Amino acid sequence: MSAHPKLVFSGMQPTNVLHLGNYLGALKNWVKLQDEMACLYCVVDMHAMTQDTGYRHPRELEAATREVTAAYIASGVDPKKSILFNQSQVREHAELAWIFNCVGRLGWLDRMTQFKEKTGKHKERASVGLYTYPLLMAADILVYKATHVPVGEDQRQHLELSRDVAQKFNKDYEVADFFPLPEPVIIGAGTRVMSLRDGTKKMSKSDESDYSRINLTDDADTIAQKIRKARTDPNPLPESDKGFEGRAEADNLVNIYAALSDRPREAVIAQFAGCQFSQFKSELADLAVARLTPIAAEMRRLLADPAEIDRILASGADKARAIATPVMAEVKRLVGFVT
Repeated sequence: MSAHPKLVFSGMQPTNVLHLGNYLGALKNWVKLQDEMACLYCVVDMHAMTQDTGYRHPRELEAATREVTAAYIASGVDPKKSILFNQSQVREHAELAWIFNCVGRLGWLDRMTQFKEKTGKHKERASVGLYTYPLLMAADILVYKATHVPVGEDQRQHLELSRDVAQKFNKDYEVADFFPLPEPVIIGAGTRVMSLRDGTKKMSKSDESDYSRINLTDDADTIAQKIRKARTDPNPLPESDKGFEGRAEADNLVNIYAALSDRPREAVIAQFAGCQFSQFKSELADLAVARLTPIAAEMRRLLADPAEIDRILASGADKARAIATPVMAEVKRLVGFVT
């Protein structure tokens, strides 16, 4: 058992508007975790630079960073309970990432399926940053000696690499348990929210169709319209889990209802068994509007005062550096840097 105190680290890229999948798969659970253990929640703006479609004008990245920060806070992440900051304000992330570039191995990165999915047949056109992204992610986590990381399936492989890096560093420098082996925090219903247009694909910020997702900035009418237009099938809702086989869109909408209502999926299936989708969608729309429109309203309020958002991020960065600086100083001593 690790002797490290429990500490959560997680973050999201400031790329495009956050959506229902980000809320149910991450933010909603971050809010719960901050009452259970110490948490650092980061806007990973350095990771945002790895995208080919990334920001080419500094004002764009600044605005996106503030918007994601507003989404965190509006969803219930409390800067008084958790450390909330943006990655680029804490230089130790980049410093440790370089050391991990030298600890990590090409074979490890070559196995990363997300890089292959994002680059397809055009690997040679991808940025080096996208390729080494998992090592920066390892640095994000380990510079705080974080022990727990809420992750979805798409990031699980990267977390495994973080554990490999921690283990190899500890072995190479003969410092057993210097870095903890971070554990995934597995979260419940709604973790994997799928597209409203195709229940076999994950809800995504990059999907061309805005009707594939519910954005956290959508108003009540837009939310209701998107749910009404969500793809379904002509059959009524089944009476058991088995009845959802081959019905990805129906399965997705029931998962969303369960997650928004904080109820077990089985209870939702029992409630709506035999219902037509028109009735179910109407109730789901009412629930989604009730849960999500206060978030959009709070985001608008926060974004009207960007200086206050910047103050929150700067304060959080000061607190994050207070943890990261002594860890990085010890890393430098261990590897032999003269300071």
